[in-house]
Amino acid sequence: MEENYLNYPKHLVAVDCIIFGFDGENLKILLVQRNFEPQKGEWSLMGGFVDDKENSDQAANRVLNALTGLENIYLEQLNTYTEIDREPTARIMSISYYALINIQDNIQINEKYSAKWFDLKDRPELIFDHNTMVKDAVLRLRRRATTRPIGFELLPEKFTMKDLQNLYEAIFDEKYDKRNFTSKINALDVLVKTNEKDMSSSKKGSFLYTFDEKKYNRKISEGFMFRI
Repeated sequence: MEENYLNYPKHLVAVDCIIFGFDGENLKILLVQRNFEPQKGEWSLMGGFVDDKENSDQAANRVLNALTGLENIYLEQLNTYTEIDREPTARIMSISYYALINIQDNIQINEKYSAKWFDLKDRPELIFDHNTMVKDAVLRLRRRATTRPIGFELLPEKFTMKDLQNLYEAIFDEKYDKRNFTSKINALDVLVKTNEKDMSSSKKGSFLYTFDEKKYNRKISEGFMFRI
């Protein structure tokens, strides 16, 4: 059986990570500047090859940790890209992932990779098929944000209702009526209103909220449907 496998072609398998963040107003993407050929100096997604002793999930987590130093990041497998000519140097199949990071935690990005946050709508052109990966990731993020509370992964632990509205407006690239949005969020009954206020926006200040994950999980077990 092993001898039979030798008759088949061998291909490289990589992972590429679409890393999203949110700065309070804009959806951001973390890109790296390639320091090797081909297309040295161009902007790229953060990626790497899958090692012999790891699966693709482990490889994606390793790649993210190398860049950000973070662990336990929200990470979801997106798609597999297998076009024959997707890279000019070798036959490389890539499994893409998208990740959500709270960039307000003062993350220390590894300088080795010449990485930079860009506004998603103002990002530079990327190498190979990475632009397609980003477009696919945005569509997946929007679908997930409609039916799951994954948006909270992009926010600090405590946030204002305005922060939350800004986030969803950035994800879906559209504006919402403040009263309708607040009413819809309150109807979900998954937030906890604290006694603290953010005083940076006005003299009166805005109350801070937290996402009640335990309550959300309990409601889900009872048949609750999250809809934004």
